[in-house]
Amino acid sequence: MKFLDLAKVYIRSGSGGGGCVSFRREKFIEFGGPDGGDGGKGGNVWAEAVDGLNTLIDFRYQQHFFAKNGQHGMGSQCTGKDGDAITLRVPVGTEIIDEDEETVIADLTTVGQRVLLAKGGNGGWGNLRFKSATNRAPSRANPGQDGVERTLWLRLKLIADAGLVGLPNAGKSTFLAAVSNARPKIADYPFTTLVPNLGVVGVDAKEFVMADIPGLIEGASEGRGLGDQFLAHVERCSVLLHLVDGTSSTLTKDYRTIITELEAYSDKLSQKPRITALNKIDALDSKTLSARKRALEKASGGPVFLMSGVSKQGVTEVLRALWAAIERDRTREVEVAPWQP
Repeated sequence: MKFLDLAKVYIRSGSGGGGCVSFRREKFIEFGGPDGGDGGKGGNVWAEAVDGLNTLIDFRYQQHFFAKNGQHGMGSQCTGKDGDAITLRVPVGTEIIDEDEETVIADLTTVGQRVLLAKGGNGGWGNLRFKSATNRAPSRANPGQDGVERTLWLRLKLIADAGLVGLPNAGKSTFLAAVSNARPKIADYPFTTLVPNLGVVGVDAKEFVMADIPGLIEGASEGRGLGDQFLAHVERCSVLLHLVDGTSSTLTKDYRTIITELEAYSDKLSQKPRITALNKIDALDSKTLSARKRALEKASGGPVFLMSGVSKQGVTEVLRALWAAIERDRTREVEVAPWQP
């Protein structure tokens, strides 16, 4: 299945049915009268977050979604049938954005969450509605209201607790494959990861979801390489794991490159809690490892974990640190949650 995280859709709700002009004409009823029914309501257009989807690929092949119109009113006081609604089934984590690509209409973050995108038009009144003491035989009826037509963007942001960032070949995919059942592509050349990958990670009988995104390079915020188009998938994460290639001779520059790109993308992302890990330590001798750890600690201004995704050395300590940060974030969310009766 191909991965698609941005799609443009065109929606239209149903128009209401027109009211009916009708009069009773039974043979044995001396005085008839108006009996035109109302038109039915037009169908609504909804969006619903469903389980089991992790891509917007379905919206590449179908972009137009039109709800049914309401049926016109009929005689004998018969109201027209309401038009059928239509529901866009989207993955959890989908943002619905207006045509200007800035205004967020809804953010569907839980399974079953629904939002009304376009309301169907009301049906028109039949002539029975206009009967009065002074107008016993009205011959007018209202047309139904038109439906709403909109152009919207769907943008998927994967739901993950922790996100992996780093340069290409920093060992992100190897680390994800070592700690979860995810099987991302791994090779000895840059940009083997072309789409985000998710994996469920377990440590000390606790589980959390980790996202691996394609590697960033210098100038990604300006569109170089794969750009920063996938950074949105780690915006929801509680913590970022910044992997630095320990075999690189320019590891401090590598570290600053990623930080610069995060800051260029958004202040919110750059201020997220980060855990820095020096990866591939199985390929370094003790003297080189000690020197490079000190250099990275000086550049990051904080502690640096030592690990190897291949030999799994130090992996458990990194996972425990990630879980501690996730737990703190979840506790903070509970504390600031508004009271509800």
